[in-house]
Amino acid sequence: MNAPVLPPEVAASSLSANQTIGQIAVEIPGATAVFRRLKLDFCCGGHLSLASAVAEKGLDLEAVMAELAQLQRTDAAPEASDPVALIDHILSRYHEVHRAQLPELIRMAHRVENVHRANPDVPAGLGELLEFMQADLIAHMQKEEGILFPMLKAGGNPFVTQPINVMRAEHVSHTNVIEKLNALTNNATPPLGACNTWRALYNGIGQLIEDLMNHIHLENNVLFPYYEAKVRQNAGGCGGSGGCQCS
Repeated sequence: MNAPVLPPEVAASSLSANQTIGQIAVEIPGATAVFRRLKLDFCCGGHLSLASAVAEKGLDLEAVMAELAQLQRTDAAPEASDPVALIDHILSRYHEVHRAQLPELIRMAHRVENVHRANPDVPAGLGELLEFMQADLIAHMQKEEGILFPMLKAGGNPFVTQPINVMRAEHVSHTNVIEKLNALTNNATPPLGACNTWRALYNGIGQLIEDLMNHIHLENNVLFPYYEAKVRQNAGGCGGSGGCQCS
């Protein structure tokens, strides 16, 4: 079988049919869900190359690699001067990704806690913490998608700072959960001898934390200030036509 032709951004990445499926499961967050669905054993059979494992199951290597490639995402974001494109980027790169990330992380966390309960390094309570995070984050994203983002896409209004302030406050609670995740997982560092599932879990948590921090950064430091500045300008504050009233 000829090697699959991948998009340039994927071809330049580390994904290869010669990699073991155990390595891919650890290095690409979300790959474990793909392997489970395709019944590719990344634990005991993790030493097999992707090409060999796929061939044994009679699967299409090109299709499997294309699906795995979709998990490798870019963080390049539009400029603040195009806020509608920035909102669309946040929705596709972060909202959709968080919804896909958390169920598999929760499943793996409960499995690691179950299988390795006697191990002193086991992250007891991790599954429960991730379940709380999932519910909290989904509720937060629904508010943005249903209220704030439509308001921003319509150009904003003098009252837009109110929901923005609510979102900023909820972002603080998200960062508090991130601190708990880091404490519980030793900064997403698996212990020596950790199995592939444990290592994949921690790599996925590391990616979740990085994604969520970038998500919050884009909103707090790029998107929200764009509209907050518009409100100040329209109100005749600093930089507005009414002159500065700060002195």
